[in-house]
Amino acid sequence: MSTPTPEQKIASEISSLQSRLGRLQDGVRLSRARDALEDTQTKIKGLPIRIKKLREAGYAFEKELETQAEDFVRQWMALNPSLVSSANQQAASLQAALRPLEAQMTQLAALKSNPTAARPAIDTLAAGMQMLEDKVLAAERQISGMYNTLNSQVSTFIGRLSRVEWMLTQLAEAKFTLRPTESGIMAVKAVWCKDVKERPEDPDGVLYLTDQRLIFEQKEEIATKKVLFITTAKEKVQALLWEAPVALVEDVKPSKQGMLKNEDHLDLRFGPSAPVQTVHLHIWQEGSEWVQLINRAKTRDFDQTRALKIDEAAQEKVESAPSQCPSCGANITQVVLRGMDSIKCEYCGYIIRL
Repeated sequence: MSTPTPEQKIASEISSLQSRLGRLQDGVRLSRARDALEDTQTKIKGLPIRIKKLREAGYAFEKELETQAEDFVRQWMALNPSLVSSANQQAASLQAALRPLEAQMTQLAALKSNPTAARPAIDTLAAGMQMLEDKVLAAERQISGMYNTLNSQVSTFIGRLSRVEWMLTQLAEAKFTLRPTESGIMAVKAVWCKDVKERPEDPDGVLYLTDQRLIFEQKEEIATKKVLFITTAKEKVQALLWEAPVALVEDVKPSKQGMLKNEDHLDLRFGPSAPVQTVHLHIWQEGSEWVQLINRAKTRDFDQTRALKIDEAAQEKVESAPSQCPSCGANITQVVLRGMDSIKCEYCGYIIRL
């Protein structure tokens, strides 16, 4: 490979500066800052519509969501004019600072064949560009700082909505159905570790928490054919594996596991009348958050945040359910959930209509 001549080196440096100048011409217009403002405005103005869709899909809780969304919209509408004004003022100043550099670039292009004369001009132009690039970054940070707190709050809020949206999508795809008046609270990707220690054959699926039940549905693709240890055929498996009333949760403990202690696990213990007694799960959310959610559901704290009312007739059935079997007189130990039309005496098998 031949060594570049001085003229070729200068031509290469000038070409690099021309590309850099092109990026600056876009930068001084504060295009990135303006795009960020438009993105934030779109997200904020879209919040009421997203929440309306959540309600239409059946999400019954967090009645403050609508008010919080409206408040974010009001804050943004009050703040946006000053953000746009600041962007316009700073862009005008930066564009004015760019013009001398554009003139220098034009003069430099004529010195390609004169490396001696071009060298100081290149150094001067590069230094000027660096100063202007620093000013562009400072302007972007200044504009971002004007709404950084609000943007952070909105991002957290959107994170909450996204988790609820994911749950509703999973419920829409589920092979089971919620009981009448039963409402989903949260869902999470999970593995049911049947022997506590997680194994490859353990079912992978979704853990659901509703205001009445904990439900685990297997939902995964399982290899049905392998050739030389390579999967060549898969089958989607989806089925309800277990459910239990939240009221029968006696204990729930989170833990961090895995080699790096970065896996979240839950240990659940249910009362003696529950269909399952103990369950160990590997979940893809903070275990401590799920402990709080389950405890709130058990104490019916979520009912205080309802945006969609509970059907009074369904609630009356639960409250008026008998505590003893009218046939044999045995105590009814089964938890009565809203939406149930009957319960069965576990001693004599008598069906009690609610």
